[in-house]
Amino acid sequence: MFLKLRKFIKKKQASSVAVAALIVSIFGILSRVLGLLRDRILSAHYGAGDILDVYYAAFRIPDFIFELLIVGSFSAAFIPVFTRLRVRDKYEESWQLAQDLLLLFTLSISFFAIFAAIFAPQLMHVVAPGFTEEKILLSTKFIKIMLISPIFLAASAIIGGILVSLKRFVLYASAPIFYNIGIIIGITVIVPYLNKPIGLAWGVVLGAFLHFSIHLIALSGTSWKFKLPTFYFYKNPNVKSVLHLMIPRVFGGASNQISLIFVTIFASGLASGSLVVFTFAQNIQSVILGLVGTSFALAVFPSLSIKYARGDLEKFSILLDRTLRRILFYSVPMSVLFWILRVQIVRVIYGAGHFNWESTYMTTKVLGILLISAFAQALIPLLARAFYAMGNTKTPVYVAILSQIINFLCIALFIKDYKINAIALAFTISTLFNAIVLFFVIYRKLDFVAIKQLINSLLYIIVASVGAGFITYAVRDFIGSKFLLEHVWEIILQLLLSGVSGVFMYLGLSALFDLQEFETIKKNIIIRIFGKPIVAGEEQHNTTGTGS
Repeated sequence: MFLKLRKFIKKKQASSVAVAALIVSIFGILSRVLGLLRDRILSAHYGAGDILDVYYAAFRIPDFIFELLIVGSFSAAFIPVFTRLRVRDKYEESWQLAQDLLLLFTLSISFFAIFAAIFAPQLMHVVAPGFTEEKILLSTKFIKIMLISPIFLAASAIIGGILVSLKRFVLYASAPIFYNIGIIIGITVIVPYLNKPIGLAWGVVLGAFLHFSIHLIALSGTSWKFKLPTFYFYKNPNVKSVLHLMIPRVFGGASNQISLIFVTIFASGLASGSLVVFTFAQNIQSVILGLVGTSFALAVFPSLSIKYARGDLEKFSILLDRTLRRILFYSVPMSVLFWILRVQIVRVIYGAGHFNWESTYMTTKVLGILLISAFAQALIPLLARAFYAMGNTKTPVYVAILSQIINFLCIALFIKDYKINAIALAFTISTLFNAIVLFFVIYRKLDFVAIKQLINSLLYIIVASVGAGFITYAVRDFIGSKFLLEHVWEIILQLLLSGVSGVFMYLGLSALFDLQEFETIKKNIIIRIFGKPIVAGEEQHNTTGTGS
C-alpha cells in the first residue's frame, strides 16, 4: 500500500503552472470547505461570544511564533537557494541544506514555544488587554496547549518547501485538509470527552500533527535519505545564504503578525464576539486568496526561480505577466459574486445554533468591506514571490511594513466611530496600498512585455464581472421573491442558482471578449478532462490579442 502511494505521488508531478495551480486549487477547495465546516460547527456550539473570543485570541501567540519564523520568511528564502543547487546538479548539497534547516528551525520553534508558555499570562494581557481576568485565565490555558502545534507545523512547512521546489503538489496541497480534520475532531470528539472547551486546543495540536504526517509521507516519495543530525549546520554556507535572505522577510512577517495582534488588541475592547465576527468574515474572504492567489503563487514560484537562476529575464517576465492576469481573471469575479451573495453565504456557513441574526448582520458588514480588497490580497503572494525569486526579499518587506503602519493608523482613526468595521476598513486600505505599490515597483524593474494587454484584460474582466454580478443579483432577488428564505435549504437554493448563473454569464462574456485566460481554461482543464492532454511546453506564450 505504501509503495503504491509513493508511485502515485511520482506520477502527479505538474507539467505546467496551470495544472499545478489546479492541483493546489482542488485540494484548496476541499480544505476551505472543511475550514468553513469547522467554523460552522464552532459557531453552532459557541456563537459569537466569549469562548470563541478566547479561542481566536489564544491563536495569536502560536501563530506569531510560527508565521514569524517560518511562513513569512522560510519558503521565500529556501526555495530559490534549494532550486539553484539542484539546477547546478548539486543534489547532495541541496538535501544537506534541507536537513540542516529542519534541525535548526525545529529547535528554534521549540525554544520560543517554551518561552511563550512560561510567560503566557503576561503575553495575554498584552494581546487582549480588554479581556476580563476570567477570559485571560482561560486563554492562558489554551495557549500552553496550542504552543505544541507550531513545532509540528514548522517541520511540516520545511518539508513543504522541499515538495514545492520539486513540484510535488498533491500531498503537499492535501495537508491543510487533515489540519482541519484534526480541529473538527477536537470540537466534536475531544471537547465532549473532556467536557471542557480546552478540547478545542487539543484539536489544534492534533491537526498540526496530521499536517506534518502527510508531508512526511510525501517526502518519502523523494530521493532524500535522512541522516543523523550533526549540529554543525552553522558551518553550512547554504544555510547562511538562506538565513541571509530570511532576515529581511522576518521583519515583514513580524509586521503582518503585529497587525493581527493590533486587531486583537482593539477588538478585545469592543463588544463580546467582535473578534469572532472579524475572524469569521476574514475566513470567508480568504477563500479567494487560498483558491486563487496562493495556488498560483505556489505553483509558479519554482518556475520563476529556475528562470531567474538561468538568467532568462524575458521568460521570467512573460510567466509573471501571464500568471498575474490569470489571478485577476478568477479573483475579480469571485469578489463580485461573494459581495452580492454575502448575506446568504454568511447565513449558510455560520447560521446555526447560537449564531443569531445580529451576528450574521455584523459579519456580513465586515465581509462586504473586506471583499473590496480581495483581488489585491490574491495578487500580493505572486508579486512578493516574484521578488523572492530574484533574491530580493527586502522590497516586499519595506512595502509590508509601510502598509501595516497605514493599517494601524486607520484603525486608530476609525475605531471610535465604526467599531469592528473600522478594523475591516483599515485592512482593506492597507492591502490595496500593498498590492499597488508592489506591482508598480516590479513593473519598473522588469518592464512587462504586455502591459497594454494587461490593462485591456483587466478592463474586460471588470466588464464581464459586472455583467455576471447583475445576473447574480437578478436571480437572487427573483428566488427571494418566491421563497421566504426561512429554511437553510431555501437559502442554499438561492445561493446555488444565482451563483451558477453568475459564473456562466462571466464565462460567456469572457469567451465573447476573446479573453486569453478563458482559452487557457479550455486548453488546460476541458481538453485535459475530455480530450487529448496537452504536454508540457505546448501552452503558448501569446502576448497579442485582447486578453494577452
